[in-house]
Amino acid sequence: MAESTKKAPAIIISSVGLVKEFRDFWNRPKAKAVNDLDFEVREGEVLGLLGPNGSGKSTTVKMLLGLLYPTAGRLTVFGKSPRDVDTKRLIGYLPEESYLYKYLTAYETLDFFASLFNLSALERRKRSEQLLEMVGLSHAKNRPVGEFSKGMSRRIGLAQAMINDPSLLILDEPTSGLDPLGCREVKDLIHLLKKRGKTVIVTSHLLSDIEDVCDRVIILYGGRIRAQGTLHELLTIEGTDRITTPQLPPEVMEKVLAILRSSLSEDQFRIDHPRMSLEEFFLDVVNKAQSESVETYGARSGGQIADYLSHDDQETAAKELLQSLTGSAEKKKEEPAPMEEMPPAIDTSKLEVLSDETLKAKAGEPPPAEEEPAMDYSEANEKLKNILSGSKKE
Repeated sequence: MAESTKKAPAIIISSVGLVKEFRDFWNRPKAKAVNDLDFEVREGEVLGLLGPNGSGKSTTVKMLLGLLYPTAGRLTVFGKSPRDVDTKRLIGYLPEESYLYKYLTAYETLDFFASLFNLSALERRKRSEQLLEMVGLSHAKNRPVGEFSKGMSRRIGLAQAMINDPSLLILDEPTSGLDPLGCREVKDLIHLLKKRGKTVIVTSHLLSDIEDVCDRVIILYGGRIRAQGTLHELLTIEGTDRITTPQLPPEVMEKVLAILRSSLSEDQFRIDHPRMSLEEFFLDVVNKAQSESVETYGARSGGQIADYLSHDDQETAAKELLQSLTGSAEKKKEEPAPMEEMPPAIDTSKLEVLSDETLKAKAGEPPPAEEEPAMDYSEANEKLKNILSGSKKE
């Protein structure tokens, strides 16, 4: 029997010899922002796109979105051109600056973007409420986004990028303007999307954030790829070891130091105490404040991940939505109406047949006038004949 082999993840993005050259008014070459990029991004991968300002990150992202057309090379997203409309339905994008309609409320903003994907009114409402809870802005859903701080605007921007449950999510500086609490929530969301098999591309100057969430990074400089690979491949320092233990008793520590000194010089090893990161300490302080119900009017800690984002696939989400609708309908059928809304029982023993006139009288209508007897015109006819005959004799 043939040995089973694990199927490689599908290729979501493929770039071969990608070039983007900007020209001036006279069509003369002005700048080559992207120069001969070759890379692939596979399904379920979190890729960090790094580089200093002007290295070609934003230009590459705009070509992935179909906003810019390559000067040369080949670029496909889901096996099609980035400009294909069906391809765009599978992409969620958070730009570096959150461009929102400032007179719309937070809820109206999400409802508007959801309508662009032809979602039903029920699904738009459901997703909008879940996303507002997820990004910690459910308490401000009726406030115009023009009143929001930059951090709160970024939270709404992230929510709108997730409204269509995208298969490919592109986040351009996702933690820009966010407090450490929001940064942690964005990282948790990216980890969840990776578990669901989603593909995520992150550009950021905060390298610690990239290190926390990305499987692989590409570092650009001058429009070219200068380094790429997994974090383990790029960051592991060969030839060194690290040992972490619980706090040792003094006598044991002396034995360890004696062994190290017998083999190494004093400048070849170091012993210190591990410590938490500043981010971990900050989150611990905020969590304690929240547990004490300290009031705040700013962004709050986000709730649980939106239900439709945590499903294994869209088909499962659709089934659960259908079950919830049919279940609520059946529940309504089973539950009797409240007693105060039910009409009183009818005592059939006291029923009587009422005539139409009686019913109208009970309803307040005046009874119909009695009909006059039909007139007998025979006598009048005789008189008329006598008058006419008399006039003829004269």
